[in-house]
Amino acid sequence: MTKKPELIVMLTHNDCTVENAKQIFEECKNSKAQFWGFKEKPLPLDQMKELYTYMKQCGKTTFLEVVEYTETECLKGAKMAVECGCDILMGTIFFDSINEFCKKHNLKYMPFVGEITGRPSILEGSIEDMIDEANSYIEKGAYGIDLLGYRYTGDATKLNKMFVSHVNAPVCIAGSINSYQKLDELKDAAPWTFTIGGAFFENKFDGTFSEQINKVCDYMNK
Repeated sequence: MTKKPELIVMLTHNDCTVENAKQIFEECKNSKAQFWGFKEKPLPLDQMKELYTYMKQCGKTTFLEVVEYTETECLKGAKMAVECGCDILMGTIFFDSINEFCKKHNLKYMPFVGEITGRPSILEGSIEDMIDEANSYIEKGAYGIDLLGYRYTGDATKLNKMFVSHVNAPVCIAGSINSYQKLDELKDAAPWTFTIGGAFFENKFDGTFSEQINKVCDYMNK
């Protein structure tokens, strides 16, 4: 039986970490979500470290998603993840320098694939090219792939399903998951994880932040 996709709660809105991220985590730390993360900006590094440390103390698995496109900025994000003691670095455009840095510091690396622009990000490119790109990164030692499936300008449902079935590594489908229909599509595609941030802030799943988290976790486990 295929393992059900797990939710990563992202304390982010419009691809930026919310200012009251620590307060929200405090209110929701006893919810059903095991995986938690946020973005590389705009929180100061000391606040990021403090929050990640607290998440780890609460037994959570932690993610930093870096939405940057130059080697310098992406490497800076990887260094942040190490300083914060994160379990997994998501995002960044793949560079060998970042891959080697992550290996050296035992940081699991899940880079983006495809042609990505903007913030919030938009994904373009052919499905076949993205699959080939992903598999080349896995061969080089990347842990998995951060796929901006619902930011795709083409057929997102087709992309998600084909990508997961042709990439033999953990896949996270990230961004713009905001309905039960998309949760059904995720069950069908069966990635390792998926992220929800903005939809919780916009109350797309109806309830307090913690109630929405539990609703999504319960729904995915049905």
